[in-house]
Amino acid sequence: MNPLPRKPAPEKEETLQKRIGTMEKELRSSLEREEKMRRELERIRERLRVAEEGEERLCSQLAETEAEAVENAREYRAHVMALTEQISHAKQLVQKK
Repeated sequence: MNPLPRKPAPEKEETLQKRIGTMEKELRSSLEREEKMRRELERIRERLRVAEEGEERLCSQLAETEAEAVENAREYRAHVMALTEQISHAKQLVQKK
């Protein structure tokens, strides 16, 4: 046979009620901190997404700039070679005179 549960003494009940109240406050505080951290995590994720998109754009622009620089260098080299040829030809003409 199971005896009926005893009702705690009034002092114990009061202590338990205070403890329950304290635990409920701690739980609410913990839930608020968790929500705050969740919002902060979302802000950080958004900043990361924006930074990654910016990095992709910069890499693309860098590749375009590098290709342009290579083309400019080739054109400059061709121009220098043409000028060198002209100078060489002019020297030959001067020497023949």
